[in-house]
Order: sequence, then C-alpha cells, then structure tokens
Amino acid sequence: MKVTLSALDTFESSFTPLVVIELVQDVKEETKEWLKNRIIAKKKDGGAQLLFRPLLNKYEKETLENQNLYLVGASRLRLLLGAEAVGLVKECNDNTMRAFTYGTRHNFKGFDDDNDDFLTMAECQFIIKHELENLRARDEKMIPGYPQAKLYPGKSLLRRLLTSGIIIQVFPLHDNEALKKLEDSWYTRFTLKYQPVDSIRGYFGETIALYFGFLEYFTFALIPMAVIGLPYYMFVWEDYDKYVIFASFNLIWSTVILEVWKRGCANMTYRWGTLVMKRQFEEPRPGFHGVLGINSVTGREEPLYPSYKRQLRIYLVSLPFVCLCLYFSLYVMMIYFDMEAWALELHEDSGSEWTSVLLYVPSIIYAIVIEIMNRLYRYAAEFLTSWENHRLESAYQNHLVLKVLVFNFLNCFASLFYIAFVLRDMKLLRQSLATLLITSQILNQIVESLLPYWLQRKHHVQVKRKVQALKADIDATLYEQVVLEKEMGTYLGTFDDYLELFLQFGYVSLFSCVYPLAAAFAVLNNFTEVNSDALKMCRVFKRPFSEPSASIGVWQLAFETMSVISVVTNCALIGMSPQVNALFPESKVDLILIVVAAEHALLALKFILAFAIADKPRHIQIKLARLEFESLEALKQQHSVPFSPLRDFVACGIGRCVMTVTAQI
Repeated sequence: MKVTLSALDTFESSFTPLVVIELVQDVKEETKEWLKNRIIAKKKDGGAQLLFRPLLNKYEKETLENQNLYLVGASRLRLLLGAEAVGLVKECNDNTMRAFTYGTRHNFKGFDDDNDDFLTMAECQFIIKHELENLRARDEKMIPGYPQAKLYPGKSLLRRLLTSGIIIQVFPLHDNEALKKLEDSWYTRFTLKYQPVDSIRGYFGETIALYFGFLEYFTFALIPMAVIGLPYYMFVWEDYDKYVIFASFNLIWSTVILEVWKRGCANMTYRWGTLVMKRQFEEPRPGFHGVLGINSVTGREEPLYPSYKRQLRIYLVSLPFVCLCLYFSLYVMMIYFDMEAWALELHEDSGSEWTSVLLYVPSIIYAIVIEIMNRLYRYAAEFLTSWENHRLESAYQNHLVLKVLVFNFLNCFASLFYIAFVLRDMKLLRQSLATLLITSQILNQIVESLLPYWLQRKHHVQVKRKVQALKADIDATLYEQVVLEKEMGTYLGTFDDYLELFLQFGYVSLFSCVYPLAAAFAVLNNFTEVNSDALKMCRVFKRPFSEPSASIGVWQLAFETMSVISVVTNCALIGMSPQVNALFPESKVDLILIVVAAEHALLALKFILAFAIADKPRHIQIKLARLEFESLEALKQQHSVPFSPLRDFVACGIGRCVMTVTAQI
C-alpha cells in the first residue's frame, strides 16, 4: 500500500525539535495562528505538514521570560517523504548512488524501519527548511494582521515574513550530544591527524565539509613548498638565478594541486551523493523585487524586473563606485610608501636599534588598514549587489564575488607589484610581503575566532545565570539552549573563509622566488586555522542549514586564475634579477624575448597538465556513465508499454537529471 502525505498526523504533542522560528515580540495573534495553521496543514491544502509548537507552555510563560519562539519538527515518515521530494541521493545495497524514493527504501544501505539514523540531522533540517521555504501563498492577498505585507499566488510565505520583519530568524538547533562527539574527534585534542570530514558533513552538510576538506588539503599541499623553500631562504637568499628551479616547481605545484583537488572533491561528493543530485529550478531571491507579472518559464506569478535597468545600475553606478574604491586603495598605498621613505630616512640618519624596529611599523599599519578597508568594502559591495536587484541567488553571488575579489586583489597585492616592478627593491618586497602575510593572519585569527568566542562565552554565562534565576522548579534545559543559540552570531557562509585562503595562495605563489618562506608561515597559520574555524563553527555561530554542494564552485576558477597570474609574475621577477641581467649586458631585447618565451612555455605546460589530469577519477566516470545508460534504458522501456502520463513524467525527469549531470563531466 502506497503511503501518501495525507496519511500523516501533524498534531503530535511531543517531538524532537529540529528548527526554531523566532517571531517579532509584538506580532499579532492572528498572524501567529495563521502561520501555525499553514505549517501544520496537509500538503493538499497548501501546508507543509510539519510538527509545530511554542517553546513554552502557558505555565512556563508565567515563570520564564516570554519569547516568541516556536519549534518545528517532523515525523520520521514525513522526513523520508521529504527526502524523496528534495532528491536526496543515498547509497544502495549494490554500492551505487541513487535518488532516494520511499517506495524502494529497503534497497538503500543502512535503512531499517526501526532505525532513525538513516537521515542525518543536517539532512532532516535541510528538508524542513525546504518545506518551509516552499510554503506559498494561495488566495491570500496579504499576511493576516499586516495589510502592508502584500502577497500574490506563488509567493514564498517564509521569505515574505522575513523581509517584512515579522519573522526575525529561522535557524536549526544544535544536537549537543552529537556536537560533543564531533568536537572530541575534531579539534579538542590538538594532534596531527586528518579531519573527520565525513562526520563534519553529517553534522553541518556538504558545503561546510568541502571547505574544511579543501583547507586540510591545501595545508598539506603547502608542505612541499615550505620544505623546499626553507633551504632556499637559508642558503641561496640573494642568488636569484637559482630561484628559477624553485619558481618552476611552484608553477607546476600550483597547477597539480588544483587539478588533484578536483579529483578528490569528485570522490567525496560522489560518496555523499551530491555529485549526482539533481539541480532544482532556482527560485527568485528573497530581496528580488519588481512589477508583478507572469514568469514565461514557470508560468508562475512573480515580480519581473527589466534586465536593461539592472545593466544600467551595474555600469552607471556599481562600476564607477568600484573604480573609485580602487583609486582610493591606490592612494592609500602611496601614503604607505611615503611612510616607508620617512622611516628609512630616519633610520639612515640615526642608525639606532629603535629606528631599525621602526622600519617595520609602516608595513604593520598598512596591513591593518588593508584589513579594515577590505571589510568596509565588503559591506558596500553587498549593498550595491543587492541594489542591482538580481533575480537569482547564483547571479547575486557571482557579482558579489567578482566585486570583492577585484578589490581585495588590488588592495592586498598592488603595493607588492609596485615595489617589485616600479621601485625594483627586492629587500623592501621581502619585508613588505612578510609583514602583510603575518599581520593579516594574526588579525584574521583574532577577528574571526578569538574575539567572537570570548564574547560568546561571556554571553553564555549571562544567559545561564538568568535562566537559573527564573526557572524555579521547571526543567529549562531546552529553553536555555534555544535562548543561547538565538543570540549567537549568524554564520554568513564560506565566502570569507575561502577569500582568506585565496589571498594566502596569492602571497605564496605570486612572489615565491623572492620570499620562499611564505609557504612555511602559511602552513603554521593553517594548522591553527583548522582548529579556530572548527571552534567558530561549533561554539561561536548558530548552526547553519545544510546546503548540498558538489564542488567549491567559483573559488576553483579564482584559484586557477591566481596560478596563471603567478606564472607571469615569477617569470618577470626572475628576468629582473641581477644574475639573469648579467647574462645579457648589451641587449635587453633578447632578455625580454627569452623571459616571454619561458613564460609562454610554462603556461603551455600548465594547461597541458590541467588537460592531462582528469577532473574525475576513472571509476567515478564509469559509475556516472552507467547511471546515464540505465536512465536511457528506462526511457526506452517506457515507450514500449502503454502510455502512462505520471510514469512517463517521472522517468523523463530522472533521465534529464542524469543526462544533465553527465554532460557536466
């Protein structure tokens, strides 16, 4: 007998809370009742068919501080049907990865009718988030109690409630027992070991696990550079002609590690199921606005915004603003060089130990200013990108990443390029590179982890005292957890974490032949970064919703672009060295031609390596091809039997999904 959603009961009095919804303090009663009814209503009636209850009952509200906090959960059957609806991919008993369906549930490895661990808690919370986001307006013209909050058929209710300020936040709860177990195997014991990436994925989801997997991989990949760079730093510091071997190794290294990462990433994401997970049609961003109309693709009623208006905003406002910020960054850089000249002049006049220390002060100040400017610009870039009114979240992210990367690249590296190719002062270049690298790493550790952790610990003590004073004879453990977590900072995604690694990669690869010790400092930083980021995820920020991901996305292209720029930079630095210049005392044209030829040869070698190393291992390619073949065979069988609209629709959908994924290989 087929189980349908209409058979589910959403009136369980006790359930495991997975997600918390916080409403504004003065929310109208009719709004709360309407929201509750929509969440618990059956799917056929336009509801999410989830479990829903307030955090506090009437008696507890009299004893504890009244908060508009509500808990959302789901029955086991509802979660399994939800897993089928979102297209989660699981491992079958024959070791293949397939989209989960409730009807074939016993074919999947680890499934048992009495086992509640088949779906991870992160997957359960992702399912609930998906169901809440797909609560859509039907006949409502406005949110009850708020006439100004207009609705139209098909509009996401959760997004409208968030943008209207009626819902303050929606966040998943931590599982304290599972979190403690994860911490014990992750960062509480400082030992040199591989990270439990699969456990991280099970708790935080694929996007977070991929970041930590990449961080670990990049750290270990830096070790050969650090090991080779140390003897160069110690024994052949001024012999630039000997750096040709080191720079060539660096160029090959930067290409190989990125290509090998793609293979390792494909292995992980296939094992997790996200490599073959179907891509859903992307919905409009919550902040997207426009004149109400009909989407020509979906047929749904939604805001429409002319693309020419967006282009005008980009080219007439955003682009000039970015250029102005870049000019300001260059202006600050020239002030830094004036400070360097002043410190050098002062040291030459006095020659004391105090003035020798003073030589590093301008670089330290400039490094701090760079970090401040990067963060201020980030806020401006987010505002501008939001104002451009992109319909899709992917378009918004791409434009934001482009803006931030261009500014950060110029802000962090412009001074180094100026020193290297205008001033041609290699001693100052080494000093500036070392100061910028070390200072930025220390500041990032303090700002991203240590300071938030200290503030969070302080707040935790205050909340605990407050709850103990209020709770009397009530067991307020859950109340304490929810109140504590709702005040935690919101993790805004892996953008800043990848950006930090991107800049670090630039410091290591761009000027390796001048400062080969950069890789060693990066390794030392990253060993602590793993633990500080783990602490940040577990104890400083709210638990983020799991997001399925098959790769590190646009950051792969960013790292590959940086490696190409490093080829040109290192070749130019080697060509400028006194030892190489001495080989061409009369004609500099020959020197330039040889340097350009070497640069082209290295770029050709780089692209040959990238082409020769397959993005996906052979066994993964075979498994993906087998899935495509099976889907095509299923389609053929559908055409050989009597027509069934529902069956043909499902089969064609699966076939298109697999063929799309295979085409992306």
